[in-house]
Amino acid sequence: MKFCLGAARAAPKQGPPQHRAAATARRILARDRNQGSPDSAPQVDAPAQERTDTMNAIPNIDRVSEQLFSYLVSGERRAARELVDALYNAGIAPETVAKDLFWPLLDNIAIMYRKDQITTLSHHYATRMLRMLVDQAQARYTNSSSRSKRIALFCGPNETEELAGQMVADLLEADGYEVTFAGGGVANDEIREEIGQREPDVLLLFASSAKDAPFIRELIDTIRENGGHPDMQIVVGGGIFNRAPGLDEEIGADLSATSPRDLLEKLVSDGFARNARWTATTNARARRVA
Repeated sequence: MKFCLGAARAAPKQGPPQHRAAATARRILARDRNQGSPDSAPQVDAPAQERTDTMNAIPNIDRVSEQLFSYLVSGERRAARELVDALYNAGIAPETVAKDLFWPLLDNIAIMYRKDQITTLSHHYATRMLRMLVDQAQARYTNSSSRSKRIALFCGPNETEELAGQMVADLLEADGYEVTFAGGGVANDEIREEIGQREPDVLLLFASSAKDAPFIRELIDTIRENGGHPDMQIVVGGGIFNRAPGLDEEIGADLSATSPRDLLEKLVSDGFARNARWTATTNARARRVA
């Protein structure tokens, strides 16, 4: 989804922003859910245990995203909250809102800012408001039972990467993982020391800038060449890996993910995936020892 800032701001403004937001969300949701059944009532909140992603898809996701985008880049905090609250009140799970609404919006805002398609002011409005919405969503998450797996999460140093990392950490924790999240700007030697002490099952590295790739490669090379943590899976994600297919394998990662939804699925389905280059090295080292 690509949004035009000018078009987003061209919508007619009638009444206070917060009233427009709530009314817009109700109208979009009701129209989608009443198709083919004019007399049907809007859906109500389902029990938390029944809130599956397939049952909680956001109706008219493109229109909802475009409306929320316009509020984010123009700094309309209350209107943004009202719009998102309307989704929750309609029975949409907060985890679904984070995966299918907040994450694509954050990705598009980062891309537009990098291409000078939105101003610094709009970028700051949007990222700070998204952080507020992400924090509020996390408080609504339904926590799953423990998976008995530890994940150490680090990310690149900029605002977008920090927010993406926080979103991922929150969703992983709700899904039953034990997560530590240090954000960005942590030196590789400190990361190595930390994983040596905590011995996580997964080292997760998120980055959106091409400048981060050499540091990630150096970190992975040092960990694997030293033969430490052979059972630890190294997973990467973020914009740089989406824009450069195959980069994850080239730098030695065991697994990559394009989004939080993709990550949650792959951690289960590909939990034992390992990079072929380092698997061969580990096997050769084991034969020499034997």
